[in-house]
Amino acid sequence: MLGLIGKKIGMTQLFAEDGTAVPVTAIEAGPCPVVQVKTEERDGYRAVQLGFGRKKPKRNRKPDLGHAEKAGLEYVPAIVREFRLADDDVLAEDPHTPVPQVAAGAEADAGDAAEGEVGAEAQAAGPEQGLRVGQLLTVEIFSEGERIKVTGHTKGRGFQGVVKRHGFRGFPKTHGHPSTRVPGSIGPGTDPSRVIKGRKMAGHMGTERKTVRNSRVVKVDPERNLLFVRGPVPGARNGWLLIGKQ
Repeated sequence: MLGLIGKKIGMTQLFAEDGTAVPVTAIEAGPCPVVQVKTEERDGYRAVQLGFGRKKPKRNRKPDLGHAEKAGLEYVPAIVREFRLADDDVLAEDPHTPVPQVAAGAEADAGDAAEGEVGAEAQAAGPEQGLRVGQLLTVEIFSEGERIKVTGHTKGRGFQGVVKRHGFRGFPKTHGHPSTRVPGSIGPGTDPSRVIKGRKMAGHMGTERKTVRNSRVVKVDPERNLLFVRGPVPGARNGWLLIGKQ
């Protein structure tokens, strides 16, 4: 499904009409230029490759510069991700031809298109009119009350024991037990005389790709490219997020 690339700003709260406080996560989503369009005829499946942010010029590589130039961009996006298209997502008649006068630049860390640097055609063309290379997708593709899925990488917790990592109860603290947070026996001794694969033990925790589904969009702010989603989402502040339709 079509979506956007964003950056987690942090958590706050909004107030509903009845005065109820709603915990939300503020996400800076887009604008995301369409860097590449993949079709069934050429690639065997339908998808769009979106970009977000802007790399520093000294970090640009020639293959990335050439890939962005084909889309009509004068900068290399900081992150590029692919979104599969649904049957109701429409492509333009010639999706591989870039939109004229595409954004010449964006804010280095915010990804906001600079005023006066985005062509009128790139701004006016919406996904309902057909997706095309060089087109800008904004938070306006989402609506308030819509259910979405958010994918990110969880916070890294380092090396943790079984109590924190897997929720083990631990041994009793009474009767002089020497170790209360140890895993205990990890396998039979005679047969098979080894530790079974997949045994829950201490180890590295966090930094895993996680998707939260059925998150509800509480508010859409197109002027600031902000998306307010009810509840928490994976990852730390300033972490990359993939926001997709369901």
